[in-house]
Parts: sequence; structure tokens; C-alpha cells
Amino acid sequence: MSARHSKLRIGIVGAGTVVKTRHLPALKNIPDVEVVAICNSTYESSEKFCAEYAPEATPFGNWAELVADPEIDIIWIGTPPYLHATITVSALEAGKHVFSQARMAMNLPEAEEMFAAAQRNPHLVTMVCPPPHGLRGNLFIQKLLAENYLGHPHHLRLQSLSDVFLDPDAPPHWRQRDELSGLNILTLGIYAEVVQRWFGPITEVFAHQKTIHLIRQGYEIRIPDLVLVLCKFENGMAGVMEFSGVACFEKSDLLQVFGNEGTLAYDFANDEIRGGRVGEKGVAKLQIPPGLEQNWSVEEDFIAAVRSPGSIQPQPNFAQGVRYMRVVQAVADSVVQQREIRILGS
Repeated sequence: MSARHSKLRIGIVGAGTVVKTRHLPALKNIPDVEVVAICNSTYESSEKFCAEYAPEATPFGNWAELVADPEIDIIWIGTPPYLHATITVSALEAGKHVFSQARMAMNLPEAEEMFAAAQRNPHLVTMVCPPPHGLRGNLFIQKLLAENYLGHPHHLRLQSLSDVFLDPDAPPHWRQRDELSGLNILTLGIYAEVVQRWFGPITEVFAHQKTIHLIRQGYEIRIPDLVLVLCKFENGMAGVMEFSGVACFEKSDLLQVFGNEGTLAYDFANDEIRGGRVGEKGVAKLQIPPGLEQNWSVEEDFIAAVRSPGSIQPQPNFAQGVRYMRVVQAVADSVVQQREIRILGS
């Protein structure tokens, strides 16, 4: 907190839908927190956002001016990935805590640059926005794995399928524009984060991708509509992960893991876990114990870490972000080089 103020003062760079509908309302509910500045792509856009959603905040037309404001304690980044590294490094060097919307960066070198800046400023708190996928059952899954529910896991299957990009006449979404999103493909980064949290590092990938609609309203699409990934884990498990935005009539996000003593399945769309062990009749729904249920409380978690530096570690931190960005980078490299890529540093 600034020496002049008793409240944590936040400046938001990039106030899009997720900031408008999720982050801003949650931040306003936290005591002694103020959103004091907003910067969108234009001053007019910033001014309009402040008038409608944050009348107490000052609009900015230039994010660098907002970051340089000595009265601001926290920079909250809500832009697409193309600005995450630049803003993060500038904010940390200016002495600000940083919360970055996911995906962490455009590519692995940018993510590593962000992590290096955080290491140079260990007194500042950094966090990447975690996905809500699997969060409700996260602790229960970790408990089952710690109790060797699967025995030795040997096979993982993940399907994340939708038809969100099926319409060939739809304009390119920002997530399909590589100048804004970089190497990030569909939900690849999200599930690379989730499965590595539960099963440890992915060490090798071999990927194949396909783009169904190469041109959208005159724009050349360079981010694929689907990608298939064969992978190996440090624990010896083999995996296959499928991601598609052109699966007609399909909307499914399902993880299955098979071990020598049992199987687990996580239906992310419905937050349901099913499992079965050798000797039982089959697979059945497993109730998540109420005491192990988690909620998506990213704003409260980050502010708590800022208020208790060193004693509370926000998750995911930049080191964990780099770990899933290694997978994103390796998938892109595998497609270009048409070979299996070993992930260094896993």
C-alpha cells in the first residue's frame, strides 16, 4: 500500500468481458481495496468503462502512464496475451504487484521473461489467473492420487471438444489471431496446467494440427481449429490430448486416467468425478466431500497474498505458468518440426 493510503489501490489494464463480469465486481467486495485507474485500448473506451462500471476510477489512454503512477499498488492485467510480458516487466520494475489474466504469454520466451522479472523482485506478488476447470474437485483428486487410488497411472486421455469455430462465416475471434494470442491454441494451455498439477510434468510431446477455415472475412487464420497431442509424463504415464473448436454438435471436456489398480474420470463441464477400482463392480460417481470443495476465489487469493507477502503463495505463480507454457511452446515446435519434442526444464 502507498504510504499515503490505507487501502490497496489497483490499476486495471484491459477491461474486457472477464474484468467487467468477474474481476471488478469481486474486487469491489473486498474490504480496503480500491480500483482507481482503468486503461483500455483508447482513452474513449477507458472513459466509457469508468462511466458505466467504475465511476470512482480515473481513465487512462496509455497503459505505461498508468503503470508509472506512484499511487497505484497493483497492476491487474486483463488484455489478450500480446501485452502480458511487456506490462508485467514494466509493472514489476515500477514496484507494483502483478495479476495477469491467462494465458500467461504469447510464447515461452515471453513467459520466461516475466518469471525472470518476478525473481528480480521477490518482494512483489505475481500470479496468473487460474482456470476454473477442475477447481471444485481439485483437492479431492489430489487426495485420491495421494492414497494411490489408481495404483500406478499409465494412460491419460483428455478431450476438449466444441463447435465454437465451426461457422466459416464468423469473423476471426481474438483467440484465433496469433498477433494477439501467440502460440496459445484453444484450451491446450488450460489443460496442460490442470493435468500437470495432478500428474506432474509433461516431458515429451508429438503434435498434429489442422485448420478447417483458412480465411475468415479476409483474415488468414494461423491458429489451428484442432490439435492432437501425444505426450509422455515424468512419472512414465503416456497420454493423448485432443482439442477442437470445429467438432459439430459437440461440447465435452473429459479427462480419463487409467492405472493398474483403478480409473478416474473428471467431467469438467459438470464438475463430476467418476471412479472405480479393481475388484469393484464398475465405475461410479464419486461425491466430492464438502470439506474438500474449492471455489474460484482468485481475487481474494491474490489480495490475501499481497497482504501477507512470503506467507501466502498464490496459485498459479509465474513458475507454474512457465511450466504450462513449455508445453504450449513444445506443441508449436512439434508441429513445425514434425517430430517429437523433449521439454527441457520439466
